[in-house]
Amino acid sequence: MFKIKAPDGKNNLCGERLAQIRKERKLSQRRLSYQMQLLGYDVDNHFIRRVENGERFVTDIDLMIFCRALGVPLSDILNFEEYTLPAASKKD
Repeated sequence: MFKIKAPDGKNNLCGERLAQIRKERKLSQRRLSYQMQLLGYDVDNHFIRRVENGERFVTDIDLMIFCRALGVPLSDILNFEEYTLPAASKKD
């Protein structure tokens, strides 16, 4: 089955930005996972690493919890103006 990927081949568009925000707040991946656990989301630091490296697809639920744990609005994580996606091909 075909899976949609980012232009760079990664499984999400937000991983690098999440890592940047986390580092700005001086949080380790382990500490961020702990913050997410306090919100009721069962993750560990390996989950955070996989998201930040673009190895894992990210759901809207994941994004909501990241926003709450990091204290940022969704627009801080998803800046679509930074991304250029390939144009869809037309089928006749």
